[in-house]
Parts: sequence; structure tokens; C-alpha cells
Amino acid sequence: MTFPKLTISTPIGQINQFAKNTMVDALGICFTAVGAGWVEASMPVDHRTARPGGFLHGGANLALAETVAGLGSMLMVDIQEYDIFGIQVSANHTGSMTEGTVYARAEIVHQGNQTHVWNVEIKNDAGKLISTGRVTNMIVKRNGK
Repeated sequence: MTFPKLTISTPIGQINQFAKNTMVDALGICFTAVGAGWVEASMPVDHRTARPGGFLHGGANLALAETVAGLGSMLMVDIQEYDIFGIQVSANHTGSMTEGTVYARAEIVHQGNQTHVWNVEIKNDAGKLISTGRVTNMIVKRNGK
């Protein structure tokens, strides 16, 4: 499979198109902005992201965190030559929601040749912290390269 070159200059619509027909798309995650060392996205709190009882599922928060950190790492390497794999994801859920939208911001804290470490904050519409996480991505040379 050939991957497009992604950079912080890639239009956000093109980045969202890259995520079509994936779990990112199925959860309603939408990238909203990217910059040098950071990525932002939103995710609805609805039937796709809720646990029984209607509250935002902690696993959906983890998926959102890994998604924004994963894109951040993709923007820092040539994804035609390297793959990005989330190898560790952890979070503390500090709030709950039953409706609305959550907003994630990932910021790089370590950019090595083989690993990237990201801090991710997920907040509600009012800016209240819902979850705070840490994601470690491994940078792996693609087969045949």
C-alpha cells in the first residue's frame, strides 16, 4: 500500500480523508488542527463512544488519545518509509460525559529516532479535563525499505 506524504502543511480535510473507513472514522473522530509537535481532534459522545448507561467509554478516550498521538508521529516521519505503532497507552479519566463533544490535544514530549512520547489532554466543551493520557509510539522501518 502506498501512503501519501503527510506534513503539518497538509490540508486538514486531506488528513481526515486519509482516516476514512477506519476505526477513527467509525468513532467520529475528526482532526481539527495540526502544528509542529501537536495535533488536535474532536470526538462525539454518542452511541459509538458510550458504554452501557450512556457515559463516555474510557476506551473511546484511549482510542482518541492514540489517534491524535499517532497522527502526530506520522507528521514527523516519512510514512512511506516508516510505520507508526502505539506501544503503550495509559490514561487517568478525571471526568464523565453523557453527551456533547470531547476535544483532544496531543503534544510531543520526546521525539527520538525509534520512539515518540506524547501527552494528551481530553476536555469537554467548557474546557474541563475529562482524561489525561500518555502515548508512546514506536517508529519502525517498513518491510522492503
